[in-house]
Amino acid sequence: MIVRIMGEGQVALAESHLAELDKLDEELLVEMDNGDGPGFRRTLTALLNRVHELGEPLPVDALEPSDLILPSPDATIEEVRELLGDDGLIPGT
Repeated sequence: MIVRIMGEGQVALAESHLAELDKLDEELLVEMDNGDGPGFRRTLTALLNRVHELGEPLPVDALEPSDLILPSPDATIEEVRELLGDDGLIPGT
């Protein structure tokens, strides 16, 4: 699957990693609901770092349809709320 990180580019990621990423997504939702800014920042950073660790960056000039779009590392809680669906940032897991 192709994951786009806003402001960074795209990463090819095996779907087998979605369950692990979903755990971080769930933590992020709780922190957002609780207004935990430091926890939100820490978990968002961990989620994006994990995508980078597990995935393979696509060439800068590649433009593939994205299966998943994640916020930029400096996104605010409010910006992430706008991106959220009913299932969080990582739907269907």
